[in-house]
Amino acid sequence: MKNPIKNINKVFDNRVRLGIMSILMINDSSSFNELKEYLEITDGNLASHLKTLEDNKMVEVRKEFLGKKPNTSYRITYEGKQAFNTHLNALEMLINKSK
Repeated sequence: MKNPIKNINKVFDNRVRLGIMSILMINDSSSFNELKEYLEITDGNLASHLKTLEDNKMVEVRKEFLGKKPNTSYRITYEGKQAFNTHLNALEMLINKSK
């Protein structure tokens, strides 16, 4: 039987990054403030996890102005979706293997 933990992605090890990816998997995009409110974390904490996901090409950032206010939003990349699905499948396989 295939070893399920080889497909567990280290990038998603952290609960905040797991939360960000989960939110972005079901939404086209989400603003920085929406992510912060939903995950109930600080600006700095969220920013560092988003940077890790961006550096690993899991999410892309979009900066724009709404009126005169800056707005930063994030969306999952194609590579991010693929990697996250592989990660989830590996977790599911591990759980089922443990039963």
